[in-house]
Amino acid sequence: MTNPVLLAQRPWLKYYRSTIPAEIDVNTYQSLVEMIERSFKKYAYSPAFTNMGKTFTYEEIDRHSYNFGAFLQAKGLKKGDRIAIMMPNLLQYPIALLGALRAGLIVVNTNPLYTPREMEHQFKDSGVTAIVILENFAHNLEKILPKTNIKLIISTSIGEMLPFVKRSIVNFVVRKVKKMVPPHSLPHAIAFAAALKEGGKHELKRHVASHNDVILLQYTGGTTGISKGAMLTNKNMIANMLQGEAFMSPFTEEAKETMLCPLPIYHIFAFTMNVLIPMNGGFHNVLVTNPREIKTVIEAFKKYPISMMTGVNTLFNALINQPDFQKLDFSKLKIAGAGGMALQIPVAEKWRKITNMSITEGFGMTESSPLASINPFDDTARLGTIGIPVPSTELRIVDGTGNVLPPNEIGEIQIKGPQVMAGYYNRPDATTEAIQDGWLNTGDIGLMSEDGYFSIVDRKKDMILVSGFNVYPNEIENVVVAHPKVLEAAAIGIPNEKTGEAIKLFVVKKDDSLTEEELITCCKENLTPYKVPKLIEFRTELPKSNVGKILRKDLRNN
Repeated sequence: MTNPVLLAQRPWLKYYRSTIPAEIDVNTYQSLVEMIERSFKKYAYSPAFTNMGKTFTYEEIDRHSYNFGAFLQAKGLKKGDRIAIMMPNLLQYPIALLGALRAGLIVVNTNPLYTPREMEHQFKDSGVTAIVILENFAHNLEKILPKTNIKLIISTSIGEMLPFVKRSIVNFVVRKVKKMVPPHSLPHAIAFAAALKEGGKHELKRHVASHNDVILLQYTGGTTGISKGAMLTNKNMIANMLQGEAFMSPFTEEAKETMLCPLPIYHIFAFTMNVLIPMNGGFHNVLVTNPREIKTVIEAFKKYPISMMTGVNTLFNALINQPDFQKLDFSKLKIAGAGGMALQIPVAEKWRKITNMSITEGFGMTESSPLASINPFDDTARLGTIGIPVPSTELRIVDGTGNVLPPNEIGEIQIKGPQVMAGYYNRPDATTEAIQDGWLNTGDIGLMSEDGYFSIVDRKKDMILVSGFNVYPNEIENVVVAHPKVLEAAAIGIPNEKTGEAIKLFVVKKDDSLTEEELITCCKENLTPYKVPKLIEFRTELPKSNVGKILRKDLRNN
């Protein structure tokens, strides 16, 4: 039975489950642009996005994104061209994102923490010809620019969209005090504000969009191997937006919710949950630029009537261990959604004790836009499970030969629904391996209960999940083995209270003088920080199969 205190505070719980539809109508919109432009008109004077105390209404986002799209077209970009966006959560992000979509471009969301090597792969693989990049990371772009097809560079600063005085102070501190902008030279780069101004002199030419148009190349390792671009279409993203909204709508009021966005928009979970769903409902979205600054997240709760938020287990765990967070008023909070990594039961239990509400865990992957299942928001939610399929979606468990397994039998989870990607860009073989007869192989091992709740038992592959980000051992090993003093290497994931998993590296030396510090330096130069091993163990040999394959499972079991 529903907690009576919870029911008294949130009376809509009693009718929640009966309101979730079995199906969504993916034909509600022909394209994301249609949805976006409808929201611009319908919620014109409502707050849309806030960052660092500055708020833009839907009408202002409309105008700025229109101008940005017009600028891109004036520079010769046409429908289907690729544009990378590389920055944390700033007001510039939704403007650039929505402007690019309105111009008919395909957006390539890029992690700003990428090393030059990672950037080069993604930009060359996707064929981007334009990029919007925060100046803090421009020095990395400079290093690999000649190896790419990028012709148009729009550079921005952290304070660029803030009022003059605050902009000046923020940029001075970032550049001169904290020295967060390394020296670089991109003489042909155009400032973001200048691009908006120039775009205001041009007309945005509308393009005819279809459900099957690819609008995002969202990079992921998939279930294995090198990073690949998942082709996500208008249909995929519209479907997933409506699917997530179906679970949330009994809790929400049109144009009256305030959503906290501490997760980076370049991550597909935040893209759907913190951009698309709030825009369709006319919600106010509060962007957090650096969620590692826990005080910033807490201040947002104090300053704004936060009714919804997303996060990963790491963030929720950090918050509940802050005394200042425990003192907050949570009476307006309706939804807390966890994704990207497994929600730890002790964290969820402590969160509920502090806030008097549950964290709802979802499941999915980049290839499914990402939502495939959600734990219900009421008392039928089950900690330790990933809930039930979202509308118009089927989940099933299969064995190694593809046979469907009955309840409580362990096998691989497969997904089928309108949110499943069109495929991997330029990788037909990988697409065929990932999607068979419309069913997406997730690489996750799980089971289904008698009444349809799904649980994850383990991962099929050796992927490591660090703070919600996929890390693949092959990539780390390839970097480490390239070191002249390394003979062999193997990476595995080990449990970690803060990040879910941490990376442990096993190394066989080629040169006895090799030190742990040398290896860490090598990794930091070639890998994003969350991919850098936390532990290194030197061994005289690594366990191998009879054909010479290193056995990571033996390392995990030792």
